[in-house]
Amino acid sequence: MRKFLHSIQFKILLAVLAVLLAGGVTAALTYNNASPVSTVVGTIFEPLHRLTAKISESFAALGGSFVSADTYRAENEELRRQIEAYQNELADYEEMKRQNEQYEQLLQVREQHPDQQYETAIVIGRDTSDPFGGFMINAGSTSGISVNDPVISGSYLVGIVTEVQPTYSKVRTILDPKIDISAYEIRTREEGIASGTSELAAAGLCRLTGLTADTAVSPGGVVYTSGVGGVFPRDLILGTVTEIRSSESDISSYAVIQPGVDILSIQDVTVITSFDGQGSNAAQTEE
Repeated sequence: MRKFLHSIQFKILLAVLAVLLAGGVTAALTYNNASPVSTVVGTIFEPLHRLTAKISESFAALGGSFVSADTYRAENEELRRQIEAYQNELADYEEMKRQNEQYEQLLQVREQHPDQQYETAIVIGRDTSDPFGGFMINAGSTSGISVNDPVISGSYLVGIVTEVQPTYSKVRTILDPKIDISAYEIRTREEGIASGTSELAAAGLCRLTGLTADTAVSPGGVVYTSGVGGVFPRDLILGTVTEIRSSESDISSYAVIQPGVDILSIQDVTVITSFDGQGSNAAQTEE
């Protein structure tokens, strides 16, 4: 018996009795019409009831704010469609902006050269095996384009048509050594032949050869076509002189030219299909 009175089981029993007694006293003090037993039980388990109610309310609130994965998926898909639509609109805007710039430049050229006829075109392909940047355009014989028609961008000479099909044409650029262009430097009026080399073409450059060793041409000078030969009209801009070099083969000099446009990445061009003096004494070195 003494051993039981000191056991853990007896202590637990005393604790339970103490709780029941405290509940009974509290129930007696707050007694209403409810039975004593129910009042005691209610008093003892009231804190537990409140706790479970709180937990239930929390789960209910969580369930109310829950959004299914399908809802998020649908929202993401809608956002993706909107972004794609905005990107297409931006691409259309950039295309229209580029075309407007081309038309504005062409209008200025028309005003300066009313004798010339033009056909606009887009670069649709490039010959990756051509180190001189040759390309293909989306206009051909059905658009009135012929072999040896000059190709420009704004007022800048880009190249010449070398092959024509009904719906497309191939263009050889001014960086190519196979093209010889009679040209002059605007300040000194010194004349020479504009052409390209493999070394210069790699940097997007060409040159004006046939200058004297003591040439007055200097960096900053602008090189124009002279119109001699009937292949290119006069006063198309080739580019700007960046430096003067001595020729390795003789005592002459040549000017390195930076074309007015980036020949290797150009996207929009204009073909001159007719101009005064076209074909007269033509000496184009087409092979």
